[in-house]
Amino acid sequence: MADLLLRGSAWLAATPSPTPTGGPNADDVTPGIVGFVVTFLLAVVVVLLVIDMVRRIRRVRYRAEIAEKLDAEQAAAAGGPVDGAAGDDARTDSGADDDDAPRR
Repeated sequence: MADLLLRGSAWLAATPSPTPTGGPNADDVTPGIVGFVVTFLLAVVVVLLVIDMVRRIRRVRYRAEIAEKLDAEQAAAAGGPVDGAAGDDARTDSGADDDDAPRR
């Protein structure tokens, strides 16, 4: 029995063949200059898209404010209600995204 335990411990302590290395070569697994450039360009594109989105949202909000003011002025000139409650039902959305044309 002691011989079996001795052989088992020797078998477990034996050096495996081939000997494992410390890890993969750093040159094979690092992204390098190309990875940095791609990541940097992706970050720049995301920042530009966020800036463009904020501009568009601000433009839509300002157009809505101007449309409300114009509706209130037209209602006041026509002698209708000034709060704009009657004008909301008459106005419909055509679904067209005409960003360059001012709303009147």
